[in-house]
Amino acid sequence: MEDVLRYIDENRKAFVADLVDFLKIPSVSTQPEHAQDMVQAAAQLQARLEALGLETRQFTTERHPMVYAEWPGAPEAPTVLFYGHYDVQPPEPLEHWKSQPFEPRIEDDKIYARGASDDKGQLFTHLKGIEAFMKTRERLPVNVKLIIEGEEEIGSPNLVPFVQSHRELLACDCVVISDTEMWAEGVPALSYGLRGLLGAQIELRGPKRDLHSGLYGGAVPNPLNQLARLIALLHDADGRVTIPGFYDDVREVEPWEKEAYAQLDFDENAYRKDLGLKALWGEKGYSVLERVWARPTLDVNGMWGGYQGPGGKTVIPSVAYAKITMRMVPDQNPKKIAQSFREYLHSLCSESVELTIEGGDGSPGLLLPTEGPIVDSAKRALAQAFGREPAMIRMGGSIPVVATFAEALEAPCLLLGFGLPDDNLHSPNEKFNLDCFHGGIKTIAHFMNELGRKDSANE
Repeated sequence: MEDVLRYIDENRKAFVADLVDFLKIPSVSTQPEHAQDMVQAAAQLQARLEALGLETRQFTTERHPMVYAEWPGAPEAPTVLFYGHYDVQPPEPLEHWKSQPFEPRIEDDKIYARGASDDKGQLFTHLKGIEAFMKTRERLPVNVKLIIEGEEEIGSPNLVPFVQSHRELLACDCVVISDTEMWAEGVPALSYGLRGLLGAQIELRGPKRDLHSGLYGGAVPNPLNQLARLIALLHDADGRVTIPGFYDDVREVEPWEKEAYAQLDFDENAYRKDLGLKALWGEKGYSVLERVWARPTLDVNGMWGGYQGPGGKTVIPSVAYAKITMRMVPDQNPKKIAQSFREYLHSLCSESVELTIEGGDGSPGLLLPTEGPIVDSAKRALAQAFGREPAMIRMGGSIPVVATFAEALEAPCLLLGFGLPDDNLHSPNEKFNLDCFHGGIKTIAHFMNELGRKDSANE
């Protein structure tokens, strides 16, 4: 590996320059005005992969293209499928950025740009790890496939059916996804759990038009008042969700996990101060890490209705809305929870207003393997790249396609993330530490080497 690692070290600046070039493309999947930028980003990826000697093709979708590439030159070795996404979140609000979101800025060995960490920088660790082998040895120690989508930030609507209908094309021994975090700077992590996601929008309708609050107040239902009451009833005083059956299938945290979490260097007070809070809040009886990694939650993401302009306007609004998401843990069934949620809200709602609930589709929580030859290869690769054993952690977020890969391909998934908790994902001033970028490239190279060893699969 000396030649491969030397190449990575010697080309550190060149790798960053390539990433800068990729980050300049405003590949915002949600905004129609960036449709051509999406095409450009996919084309650049395909060109880079072809230049490395991989066979490539694009798959068109109703929205944005997917890029596929493969190198099948190690017939006796395992096959690794690398997944990533080239689309990014909208950069707004622009006024809070210290520099332009698509004009990458490097400061204090960090690169600031939209998509720097989510997911262009992390995706590039795969490309550059492959490049290091192809440029030094003209071959890889394993067979590789890559599937890179442009719709992750809109829920991967076309990737999920694509994976299900292209099982043979994507067949592999493991899937590697780099779209998560390290535990801390210099401390690598192997993530083995994700929470699922269930979203819904509530609409409450009262009178057929907005009404004068002085003339009608006290005689007619106020949808905003009713909505506030419904939302307040979704939690009890101990922070538990009150939907009947919500916790019936929740898998409790294992004793070994509690011990592992307790050993992590987590400062709850520093966490609170960093968020600008006077106190934390959550389900009683669980630590912060347990709450955000292994317990289900319900949160209001938006609530609106009535007059929103400057000054006052004394009206009773005719309609009120709220957006709600629930994060679910392994064994919870999204369809079951969605049905219970609907029934519970209807049971609480006054007959004086009309309740409509939209949405209800969701993805389940997921636990990934924590042991076995492939996981052990990943642990060794992280330790070799960063000089210390990786932490075993869960993630509070959701990556729905992970479950699709695991089920459709019947292959273990590895979450090898190289971001940091303070990378400002989906927020202004998103950044990616260049040491994490460099360590990620080395991790991918070490992982392919470890997995390609003849004795690795038989450990």
